[in-house]
Amino acid sequence: MDSESAKNCIYDFSAKDIDGNEVSLDKYRGNVVLIVNVASNCGFTKSNYKQLNELYDKYENAGLRILAFPCNQFLNQEPGCEMDIKEFAKKNNIRFDMFSKVDVNGKTAHPLYNYLKEQKGGLLGSFIKWNFTKFLVDKQGHPVQRYAPTVEPKNIEKDIEALL
Repeated sequence: MDSESAKNCIYDFSAKDIDGNEVSLDKYRGNVVLIVNVASNCGFTKSNYKQLNELYDKYENAGLRILAFPCNQFLNQEPGCEMDIKEFAKKNNIRFDMFSKVDVNGKTAHPLYNYLKEQKGGLLGSFIKWNFTKFLVDKQGHPVQRYAPTVEPKNIEKDIEALL
């Protein structure tokens, strides 16, 4: 059994934040977490970032945390370095947590994404199909729902409320 298989919840993982600091996801223990693979140059970017900010502003004090993982695996829509991504996030007033660029599919996929896909497979296989695939995680760190990129953040608000 490999080390990824031994992981029981998102708190068992760590990832580098946008500044390159290793962050244990245990820091999100007790919060409802929405994990999203993002890209700066996608057709879904503007509406998703706007709605994710709105959800974060509305539910941050109730315990919602949003973790954004930039990814360049879909038509090179996140080509910049971390500094470029951070600048884009700042320009767009992103207030939730931004992580360093990761792969979400294939042999180089981040272990967190391998775990999420294993726990909540999608239609036509578990691989991530596009930018802005969303995973909703309960306060115990377990993924409870996966949303396709076409599902707007505002349309999962009721699911978030139910977990808070």
